Amino acid sequence: MPADDDAVLFAVPEPMVEQASRFYAAGRIPVTPRVAATVLLLRPPDDPGRPGFEVYLLRRVPAVAFGGVYAFPGGGVDPGDAETEVAWTGPDAAAWAGRLGCSPTQAQAIVCAAAREVFEEVGVLLAGPHGDRVVGDVSGTDWEADRQDLLARRLSFADLLRRRGLTLRADLLAPWSRWITPEFEPRRFDAYFFVARLPTGQLARNASAEADRTVWITPAQALSRAAAGQWQLLPPTRVTLTEVAACADSDAVFAAAAHRDSATAITPELRVDPTGTVRFAVPRR
Repeated sequence: MPADDDAVLFAVPEPMVEQASRFYAAGRIPVTPRVAATVLLLRPPDDPGRPGFEVYLLRRVPAVAFGGVYAFPGGGVDPGDAETEVAWTGPDAAAWAGRLGCSPTQAQAIVCAAAREVFEEVGVLLAGPHGDRVVGDVSGTDWEADRQDLLARRLSFADLLRRRGLTLRADLLAPWSRWITPEFEPRRFDAYFFVARLPTGQLARNASAEADRTVWITPAQALSRAAAGQWQLLPPTRVTLTEVAACADSDAVFAAAAHRDSATAITPELRVDPTGTVRFAVPRR
């Protein structure tokens, strides 16, 4: 990753450079970003004697936005995420609003979206019968029926919790950062990044039709594959992996999250480097 005085620079795929050139040449107006939530799901290494932690990454299918790249689970906030009657454990909506830089109503919707997306895409549910427990295995056929109802929007996340007598474990999530898609993209997101631990007794699985591959991997290994050209990572994913890679374990990740600015948005910008190559520039923080 080359750098200049005020930013870290990333390679831009040639099709994206052409897309940006057409956008600016035509004088188009950027679309309004959709508010979204993205979750870095963490777990200890398979080998209990090995230090560190692994993160869950999925590769988006070519047909969807940002297809072919590895990313964390996540997606846009849904109207159902804004339901006010949600059983909730952890910091209240006002506290989340302070961390996310938005209204309490929107903060609650963003946190609900984070938990819902993890269940929809990974089959992991951050909820429990009360404030100090988390449900166990949720891969059975009855749970899968609920997940499908969520995907089809026949069921809201709040409805799922009520039906199951569960409370959202908002205390299992911690805010990490906020990224906005560059203005030349036809689909843009104002995405809040969270970290969360894989609950004991639950297994992550590729439950998403939008992913063709999933993997548990250490941040350093993921970055190494990207550096070798084996994987494609967009700047938000690459920067976030670099940041969490500096943490010794998941406890250190959560300790770092408590002191991060998760309200100020970061937007990668295109910049021409001294060699004439177009690169993404991400401001240093």
